[in-house]
Amino acid sequence: MTSHIASYYAATANPFPLRNSLEGSIETDVCVIGAGYTGLSTALHLSERGYRVVVLEAAKVGWGASGRNGGQIVNGYSRDLENIAWRYGNAAAKALGAMSLEGGDIIRERIEKYGIACDYRPTNVFAAFNAKQLRELAHVRDHWAGFGHDGLELLDREGLRRQVKADCYVGGLIDHRGGHIHPLNLALGEAAAVESLGGRIFEQSPVIGVRTEGGKAVVATATGEVRATFAVACGNAYLNGVIPFLEDKVMPVSTQVVTTEVLGEATIRDLFPTLTAVEDANYVLDYYRPTADHRILFGGGIVYGGDEPADIEARLRPHFAKVFPALRNVRFDYLWSGNFALTLTRIPHLGRIGNNLYFAHGCSGHGVTSTHLAGRLIAEAIDGDATRFDAFANLPYVPFPGGRALRVPLTVLGAWWYGLRDRLGI
Repeated sequence: MTSHIASYYAATANPFPLRNSLEGSIETDVCVIGAGYTGLSTALHLSERGYRVVVLEAAKVGWGASGRNGGQIVNGYSRDLENIAWRYGNAAAKALGAMSLEGGDIIRERIEKYGIACDYRPTNVFAAFNAKQLRELAHVRDHWAGFGHDGLELLDREGLRRQVKADCYVGGLIDHRGGHIHPLNLALGEAAAVESLGGRIFEQSPVIGVRTEGGKAVVATATGEVRATFAVACGNAYLNGVIPFLEDKVMPVSTQVVTTEVLGEATIRDLFPTLTAVEDANYVLDYYRPTADHRILFGGGIVYGGDEPADIEARLRPHFAKVFPALRNVRFDYLWSGNFALTLTRIPHLGRIGNNLYFAHGCSGHGVTSTHLAGRLIAEAIDGDATRFDAFANLPYVPFPGGRALRVPLTVLGAWWYGLRDRLGI
């Protein structure tokens, strides 16, 4: 039996039921592959609309990125709206911009409606190491204002220190519509909400194939199958070759996270006066936040291709010490790694295969919010209105150049270039 990895989140998870694996053949309206945020959001939106939904999960609810991430509610996408306008045109930027705050709103709605205990706290901060990054954040604020986002506030050095006591930054940008949560507990709460509406979730049920038969989508596991009017693939970085068409559209990328020993409320309140979450403005960025039990959760250090580094502590300790030099020798109680899916464009990839198989993946590091939006859009499309879904699905998505053999070295080369610019401040 596959369990959650040994993370801080697993150690502090709310109680959850043991769920059966799929045995035999069943029929339903929609079969969702994957019980992470995309799958759970899709299932919950459809269940609220009266659809019969079955979710198949290879391991446990929230086993992948949804239960391992930094827990930050970061609005928007991995590419800013100005970049989207340049690449796809103003109409696409307007359509995506109109939805760019929706994922965070959905999370807050779910927490409120279903009483999900996941340590939600408001706001997150983007921290600039140099004047160039601060100018870029000011530009982001101004550009987002054109799309109705009036919750962004530029911070000078002292303003930033009122959010986080770190001397390595020159200022930053606070998003009053951001926030942070215990991500695994959010997933567990959403799964319980799906089941409260009649949805069925089967764990330890890895999908081995999807086919069309008699106009139905047939989703097969080793011990059973689900026959559905529609199927939705939500495996993201962990789909593992189930749908070959999607294989070269994303690349798995690992990120690492550590959590300190308990530091005490006084220390945390001194370092994080507003208890906000923070991420820096580097291309390969670090992110961190206080936890409900007065630790610091700190992440970063990506590896293209999805491999886990041999020594997570050695990779993250210097970054942690740069931000919190007085805590450079603090004990790390939890260390783990996990994969997210990256697209070449850094824009989430949504689409259809045939008439009844939908998919969504590749949130490229902005998955906490984008996955919740994707679930709503898929539900709208299945229910007959694909207007907003097609705003994403109609974008041109291209595979990584060079196929599997070259996608990692080419991406590493690009990341090295942008990382060099960060270090030089240009």
